[in-house]
Amino acid sequence: MDRRTFIVSASTLGIAPRAALAGDDTVNMRDLYNKDLSFSEFAMARAGKRVSVTGFMAPPLKAESRFFVLTKRPLTVCPFCDSDADWPDDILAIYTKRTVRVMPFNIRIRTDGRLELGTYKDPETGFVSRVRLVDSSYERD
Repeated sequence: MDRRTFIVSASTLGIAPRAALAGDDTVNMRDLYNKDLSFSEFAMARAGKRVSVTGFMAPPLKAESRFFVLTKRPLTVCPFCDSDADWPDDILAIYTKRTVRVMPFNIRIRTDGRLELGTYKDPETGFVSRVRLVDSSYERD
């Protein structure tokens, strides 16, 4: 059963997934890329649109920032500060509307923002991303 059939069936029964109720589009990080690391049709169809992604806040690159990295799994160390740490291949840059309030590394959060695709180098941190959410907000999931 595909997602559309599920949502229609669920709404007929009086139940609906959280994303359908909120009227937003929830994205899984694994759906953003093809196997060759090019952007998926799924991602390209949502570029420029508001989407939601859940994950974990990686330890921040710097204090008083409006930027953090969302990871698929909790990380106890900054993946960018320790050369021995495994570089996560399932990360998403998140640019927020306000200064980031750091969340504990093991608390799942939900981020909502506008999906941007393409290489971007942050002028403040030097962090390079291929995909990111901008004008984002986040909350505990």
